[in-house]
Amino acid sequence: MISMRAKYALKALIYLAKSKDRGPVLIGEIADAEKLPRKFLEQILLELKNLRILKSKQGKNGGYYLGLDPKKIAVGKIVRTFNGPLALVPCVSATAFEKCEECLDFKNCGIRRVMKKVRDITAEILDGTSLETLVAMENSESDESALMYSI
Repeated sequence: MISMRAKYALKALIYLAKSKDRGPVLIGEIADAEKLPRKFLEQILLELKNLRILKSKQGKNGGYYLGLDPKKIAVGKIVRTFNGPLALVPCVSATAFEKCEECLDFKNCGIRRVMKKVRDITAEILDGTSLETLVAMENSESDESALMYSI
């Protein structure tokens, strides 16, 4: 299950992608429109800014805006940033590998092998889905037509 931080980050990014032609957007506007807690959102947007996914402008007409093209922002990067590794068990993690203490036969462990498949398929889907695709999905009634949009 993804964390609320990851979900809120994705919701805020979708909102900013939909508003990208307007220029910077205030935190309060995003929080109100998406029904997100403002203080929590501030922390999330600051982290996205530190990753250079977002940029900000201070002063009049200030706020946050996308620092990258929505096609170049992978859902997988956002999920990993706020959730950590995609793997359900540490012995298949690409970024936080750790052998399970109770494992008697690492190479032939059925649990490890199936969890690796789960991790690989999850990574393929999340890394292959861009912010642009999420926006298209929200603007479409079917997943298929939204996915065709981003090809």
